[in-house]
Amino acid sequence: MATAMHLTSVKTSGSDLLAPRSSSRQRCVLPQQLHFATSVGSSLLLSRSVKKSCRSGVFKVCCAGANVDVLEKSSAVTQGFGDSENQLNCVMKFGGSSVASAERMREVADLVLSFPNERPVIVLSAMGKTTNNLLQAGEKAVSCGVTNVSCIDELSFIKELHLRTVKELGVDESIIATHLEELDQLLKGIAMMKELTLRTRDYLVSFGECMSTRIFAAYLNKIGVKARQYDAFEIGFITTDDFTNADILEATYPAVAKRLHDDWITDPAIPIVTGFLGKGWRTCAVTTLGRGGSDLTATTIGKALGLREIQVWKDVDGVLTCDPNIYTRAEPVPYLTFDEAAELAYFGAQVLHPQSMRPAREGDIPVRVKNSYNPNAPGTLITRTRDMSKAVLTSIVLKRNVTMLDIVSTRMLGQFGFLAKVFSIFEDLGISVDVVATSEVSISLTLDPSKLWSRELIQQELDHVVEELEKIAVVHLLQRRSIISLIGNVQRSSLILEKVPSHLWQKPHMSLMMPAVLVHVAVAA
Repeated sequence: MATAMHLTSVKTSGSDLLAPRSSSRQRCVLPQQLHFATSVGSSLLLSRSVKKSCRSGVFKVCCAGANVDVLEKSSAVTQGFGDSENQLNCVMKFGGSSVASAERMREVADLVLSFPNERPVIVLSAMGKTTNNLLQAGEKAVSCGVTNVSCIDELSFIKELHLRTVKELGVDESIIATHLEELDQLLKGIAMMKELTLRTRDYLVSFGECMSTRIFAAYLNKIGVKARQYDAFEIGFITTDDFTNADILEATYPAVAKRLHDDWITDPAIPIVTGFLGKGWRTCAVTTLGRGGSDLTATTIGKALGLREIQVWKDVDGVLTCDPNIYTRAEPVPYLTFDEAAELAYFGAQVLHPQSMRPAREGDIPVRVKNSYNPNAPGTLITRTRDMSKAVLTSIVLKRNVTMLDIVSTRMLGQFGFLAKVFSIFEDLGISVDVVATSEVSISLTLDPSKLWSRELIQQELDHVVEELEKIAVVHLLQRRSIISLIGNVQRSSLILEKVPSHLWQKPHMSLMMPAVLVHVAVAA
C-alpha cells in the first residue's frame, strides 16, 4: 500500500552518511531527505546547506542487480502499428550537451547508426546552453534599446555557435538563416516594447530546438541517411496555454501518431523532432513544457506510437545514487520503477523531467537512460515493476532554493475548514505546494516556484501569499532551504526512519525546522 510520510526541515552545514553497510558492493552517499510515496516511500527533511563530504556511518544506498541488460534491439518485437519490421520502433532523445557542437552531432549520428536494426524517432534539445543564452538575451533586450540588440553577447554567441556548426558539418547555412534573422527581429521587438511576456519567452526559446533539429536532419541527409525535421508544435503537440510550463493534452497522442505514421508509410525517413515545445490549444501560440521538457516529448511520442522502448541519452551513466557534483562516488542505479523515477525527478534529480514518466507508465513502455559520451555503459532501465526484496535506499536527491512557510493559528484546534481556507489561497494564486506537515496548531509547508522564471516574480508571489495568509494566521517565511529526499522501499522505511532523526539531532550543525513531533509520528508510522 502506498504511503507518504512527511518529516520536516533540517538546517545543516555539512553532510553525513545515511546508510548502514551491508556488503562490499555498497557505497556511502550524502545524507539527504526521506521521501516514501506510491511504491516508493517518502519522508521529508530540509537542509539549509550541504557540503561535499561523506563519512562512514549509519545508512547506505545500495544498488541491487548491478548488471543491466545491454541493448538487444534486433531480437525485440516492435509494438504499435502492427508488427511489421519496417515500422518505427523506438525513441532516441538527446539532451543539449549531447548535441552541443558539430563534433558531438557527428558522434550522435554515429551512435544512432550503430544500431542498424533500429528505426528511431529522434528528439533533440537545443545545442548546449542555447536555451539559457536565449533567455538571457531576452532579459537584456528589455533594457538595452533597439539599436544595441546586435551587441548582446548571448545573441552573438548563439549566432556564432550555429553558423560554425553548419560550416563544420558541411551543410547549407540557409537552413538556419531565416531563424537567425527572425531571432534578431524578435529581440528588437522586445527591446522596443521594453517587456518580455511569458508567451514571448516561449517563442524566444523555441529557436534553439528549431535550429538544432534542422542542422542535425540536414547532416544525416548529407551522409546518406534519409531524415525529416519536425517542429513539435506543427505535428500535433497540443498543450494548455500555461506558458513556460504547459501540460500536454490527450488530443496530442492521436494527432502525433497519425502524422508520424502517415509520413513514414508514404516516404520513410528518420523523424527528427524538436523537444520541449508544443502549441497552446486556445492561443495556437508556441508553448514550452518546462525545463527538461524534451524528456516528456520523447515519452509522449513513445506512447503515441506504441513503441518498444524509449531511450533517453544524457551525459551521465544513467540515474545515479546521488548528485555526482555533491558526492563524486555516486553510482548508476541499474533498475528503477516508473514511480521511483517520477519521485526522483519531482524532488530534484536533474536526469529526467518530472512528468516524463506518466506517458511511459500509461503505455507500459520501458525507458532506458544512457550516456551518449559512454554508450557502452549499461545505464538505467525503468519499468513498471522490479525486484524490491533487497532494496532499502535507491537514491538520494537534493532540491535547492526551496521556500518554507510556517503557519500558526489556534483556530485549527477543533475547527473544520481551516486547511481548506489555507489551500484555497494557494489555489487562487496559482502556487504549487510541495510538502505539507501539520500539528495541532500549525501547518508547515514548502512551495515550488518552478513555474516562475524570474526571481522578481517569485518574490512578488511570496509577498502576496504571506499577505493573504496573515489574515487568518501568524506566518513565518523561511527561504533558501533545500528538500532532501531518500527514495527507497516503503516496506523497509522503518529501518531508515528510526535512525535518521537521532542521527541528525546528534550533529551540532543540523537542526530540524518543522515541529519535532512530526518526526516521532513519522517514525511511529
